[in-house]
Amino acid sequence: MAVRPRLTTAKVVDAALELVDEHGVDALTLAAVAARTGVATPSLYKHVASLGELRGLVGVRLIEEMTARFTDAVLGLSGDEAVRVLMHSYRAYVQEHPKRYTAMPMDPLHDELQRAAGLKFMEVLLATLRSYGLEGSDAIHATRRLRVIVHGFASIESGGGFGLPEGLDDTYDQLVRMYLTDLRGQS
Repeated sequence: MAVRPRLTTAKVVDAALELVDEHGVDALTLAAVAARTGVATPSLYKHVASLGELRGLVGVRLIEEMTARFTDAVLGLSGDEAVRVLMHSYRAYVQEHPKRYTAMPMDPLHDELQRAAGLKFMEVLLATLRSYGLEGSDAIHATRRLRVIVHGFASIESGGGFGLPEGLDDTYDQLVRMYLTDLRGQS
């Protein structure tokens, strides 16, 4: 008889992400995760208290993945180059993981489980913008604008919402240039 590897919370989150990647966020149920991990649904309660907690942990994992990816992408860069690389890295993440990205928390800073990861993510964005001399509210507004541009474009793109023949890369590059021009005008 084969010995099943010991289930951990991290493995439960891994299984949840596999389900989301394959079938979308609506397919994420405790029963589906239990089936994927080869345990009965009640056995999952040793690792997660509820579906809500599991969704929260999935959100934490996504934030951590994106934070690590963006940190690696912008390390050693500054100014326009750093912002351009960050925005392209963000879009690429959504292109590579369109279903997974739909599980990205919209407001992790106000969720106890996700707050620490959300703050680290926010710090990467703020650090990338630091060379523009933006502080306080100006920095927060600039971060929000960056997120709206990338999230909006990448979400519409991954949902197939751009049906006209003009190149999406051209449109995105125009948005990036527009944002950079705005940042330079503020600094």
